Amino acid sequence: MYYLNKYMSRKSKGINAERELVHMFWNTNEWSAVRVAGSGSSSFPCPDVLAGNRIRKLAIECKTVNAKSKYLTDEDINQLNDFSAVFGAEPWIGVKFKSDWFFLSIDDLKKTEKGYAVSKELARDKGLIFDELVEK
Repeated sequence: MYYLNKYMSRKSKGINAERELVHMFWNTNEWSAVRVAGSGSSSFPCPDVLAGNRIRKLAIECKTVNAKSKYLTDEDINQLNDFSAVFGAEPWIGVKFKSDWFFLSIDDLKKTEKGYAVSKELARDKGLIFDELVEK
């Protein structure tokens, strides 16, 4: 039961962060966004959030972090790239460290033996904050 509660807490934390990001886009002039429910459990590649305006479409894989780093699998990145290529969207990784959102291109992630890693230091150095992402 402890594992289930811990898992649900982590899952709901991620869902809440995705919803927060959707609201951030809607509160920005001329952007709209949707959360893709079940994105982590679909047999098809799909991001957590789709956002766009008349000019740009963004496919965002969202992660929340309490630790110093967040790890992503090769599969996470491959699915984001595959979806983005077919949909015609820019692939982005959105990482929320406590209350701070950072957005990184896949090229800026640190490659590890088993996948990719994002530290807060890397996110600050290479990532964009939300206002920079929507103004880019």
